[in-house]
Amino acid sequence: MEQKWPQEIWVVRHGQSAGNVARDLAEAAAGHHIDIAHRDVDVPLSELGERQSQALGSWFAALPPEQQPTVVLHSPYVRAFETANILMQRLDPAHRSRLVVESDERLREKEFGILDRLTTYGIAHHHPDLYEQRQHVGKFYFRPPGGESWCDVILRLRSVVDTLNREYCRERVLIVAHQVTVNCFRYLFERLDEKTILDFDRAADVPNCSVTSYTFDPDLGKGGHLALRLVNFVAPLEASGTPVTASKDLPAAPKA
Repeated sequence: MEQKWPQEIWVVRHGQSAGNVARDLAEAAAGHHIDIAHRDVDVPLSELGERQSQALGSWFAALPPEQQPTVVLHSPYVRAFETANILMQRLDPAHRSRLVVESDERLREKEFGILDRLTTYGIAHHHPDLYEQRQHVGKFYFRPPGGESWCDVILRLRSVVDTLNREYCRERVLIVAHQVTVNCFRYLFERLDEKTILDFDRAADVPNCSVTSYTFDPDLGKGGHLALRLVNFVAPLEASGTPVTASKDLPAAPKA
């Protein structure tokens, strides 16, 4: 049977952003609002986020040429674009010139709607009814007004999977996106259920510039499937002495 999957997929969370830093400061001070002037789509990397991206880019550049990405898909959010761009700049110019690079809005961050820029404390104070509803329903199904649930994110990512199957079979695809996006891809690629993916999420946040990767295995399932290779892999950062961070994206939300 003909292979329908890419040969390799790396799913990377963007480097630490200015929003991650602002959110951590607001939470530490028990504040209600996250102090950042940019709209979420325009939040850039922090200086540390740039260093994290450089470290990971050097790791990709050290791979044998035949094992490096051939396709780069990234969220249009500035922090994801900057991460992808820094990564690509570390690659050999000849290889970089042959890359297929696409910005894809389906890879964007989960939309938080009315809860945007609120900390956990702010949500509980300003929207106690929504806070209680989320605690009852759980983050997988809870959709804030004007925002998305995890199910909504998964729905749009299903069409990304279709694109991977249709346009990038046998390619080596690097995806640069966001924490919820990484987890939702795991849900799809590994055929997980709500409990399992939320257990993973509850156990640990996805580190900035970490790698979760899959390799096509022809012996899995009918016609082959993706085999998990790496989960939240941060060895490239550790090897370079770059601090590893796992800050949540905006807004803050309690684990459920």
